[in-house]
Amino acid sequence: MKLHTLKPALGSTKKRKRIGRGQGSGKGGTSTRGHKGAQSRSGYSKKKGFEGGQMPLQRRIPKFGFKNPNRVAYKPINLDTIQEFAAAKGLSEIDYDVLRQNGLVGKKDLVKVLGRGSCDSALQIKAHAFSASARAAIEAAGGSATVL
Repeated sequence: MKLHTLKPALGSTKKRKRIGRGQGSGKGGTSTRGHKGAQSRSGYSKKKGFEGGQMPLQRRIPKFGFKNPNRVAYKPINLDTIQEFAAAKGLSEIDYDVLRQNGLVGKKDLVKVLGRGSCDSALQIKAHAFSASARAAIEAAGGSATVL
């Protein structure tokens, strides 16, 4: 066996369909596109979800729910996370800027402290909102919960 004698296995290659090369080829005239209609024209591109004029699925299914344009979304942070963070950094006062600098919240996030876990040390926490259980746990430990 030599390189110049190599060829593909039988049946593994096919001739490509040569479209628009005259009537004698059998693929001339309409060039396998049929007569008239959008798909026969040049520049045709099917829109996403288009079902040939039939009412598309996203319009057949009923609308559901309600999106409140005035909703205020908070970034939740639990007490156990704050406790671990304060212990690791040796902090007694935690506010939005400290959380932001350490990557716990984003630039435009509003922070809400939630009550999962326990508060062992007296922490001064400043956030945009507190759950009732978080506020109670912070104050029981001798800390303060200040709303920004």
